[in-house]
Amino acid sequence: MHLGHHPAHVLRIHGATLEVRGLTKAFAGTRVVDDVSFSVDGGTFLTLLGPSGSGKTTTLRMIAGFEEPTAGDILVGGASITDRPPYRRNIGVVFQQYALFPHLTVFQNVAYPLQMRRTPRADIAERVRRALGLVRLDGFADRYPRQLSGGQQQRVALARAIVFEPPVLLMDEPLGALDKRLREDMQVELRHLQRELGITTVSVTHDQVEALVMSDVIAVLDGGRLQQLGPPLEVYRRPANQFVADFIGESNLLSGTLGDDAIFTSAKGLRVRTTVGGTGAAHLVVRPEYVRLGRAAEGRANRYQAEVLELLYVGDLVKYRLLLDQRDELVAKTLAPSVDQPWKTGQQLSVGWDPADCLTVNH
Repeated sequence: MHLGHHPAHVLRIHGATLEVRGLTKAFAGTRVVDDVSFSVDGGTFLTLLGPSGSGKTTTLRMIAGFEEPTAGDILVGGASITDRPPYRRNIGVVFQQYALFPHLTVFQNVAYPLQMRRTPRADIAERVRRALGLVRLDGFADRYPRQLSGGQQQRVALARAIVFEPPVLLMDEPLGALDKRLREDMQVELRHLQRELGITTVSVTHDQVEALVMSDVIAVLDGGRLQQLGPPLEVYRRPANQFVADFIGESNLLSGTLGDDAIFTSAKGLRVRTTVGGTGAAHLVVRPEYVRLGRAAEGRANRYQAEVLELLYVGDLVKYRLLLDQRDELVAKTLAPSVDQPWKTGQQLSVGWDPADCLTVNH
C-alpha cells in the first residue's frame, strides 16, 4: 500500500516557519531541555534525534503546548504561540500510540478535530474523505480501530492530524509501534506525503536511520542541549563533536592528539594524515565504509598493514574488525561479495583511506 501520488490541492496546507528561541524546561531544578534554539523554513521536515533522556520529547511537547517552558519562546509563522493553550495553537499531533478513540469509527476519529473547531457539517464529510484518500484508507470510514492493523491505525492518526490543515505537524515516535519492515516502508511513504502536502513537520525519534531517511534537517540532542543542526548528509559526514560522531551511524573513534602538520597521532602511536587544522587533544573519526581493503587501499595517503581479527555478516554487508600496524583496532564495512569471501580471520592485508575521508572532533 502506497501513500502519496494524490494532487496536493486536496488539502490546502501552507507550511509555516517554526522558530524556537532559548527553549528551556526544568523539573525540580534539573534542566531536561537547556537553552535550545533552532529555526526551520515552511515545509521543512525536521527530526529531533537523540537517546532516551536527551530532551527531544519534552521539546516536542512544549511546541505542542502540553508542557510549559521554564524559559524561551516558540514562534509559528513569526507569531509567538508560547502562551497559547494547545487547542489554540492549530498544530497537528501524531502520538506514539496514536491515541485513537476506540468507540468511534475511522470517520468519527478523523472528523473529531473538525467538530471541535465547529466546522460546518457539510464540509466535514468532504474533508474527512480527502484526508482518508491521502493516506489510502478509502473504504475504511465505517471501521473501528480494533478492526485495523497497526499500520492502518497509524494512517488514521495521521489523517486526523492533517484534516484541519495545520501549518505545523508534530509526530512523537510515529513509527515506533510498527514492525521493522512496515516501519521502513512507512518512512518513505510519510516522507512522500509530507513533501506533497508541504506541511512543516517536526518528528521525534531515537532511530538514526529513520532520521537520515526522512529529514530535511536533523537536530541532534543530548543531555537537553542541541549538539548539531543540519542536513542529514552534513550531520553524518561532518559531525560537530564526539557524541554526534558516535551516535549517528557507525564510526571508528581513535583518541589522540593533532599536530600543527595536520598529522593525528593515536594514543597507541598510529599516525594518520588529515586535512584539518588545529592542535591538541582530539578524536579521529573514520567511517567504516571509507576504509579501503586490499587493492583498493593502494595509493591511499593513509595506508597500513592490518590483520583480520573478526568477520561479521550483516545481510548484504560484511564488517571486518581489523588490527592496524599492531596498534589500533578499526572496523571496515564492504558489500558482501557474490563469490567466496576474499579475506579470512587471521589474514594480513593492506588497509587505507584518504585524508579527506577522515576528520577530527573535540572530546
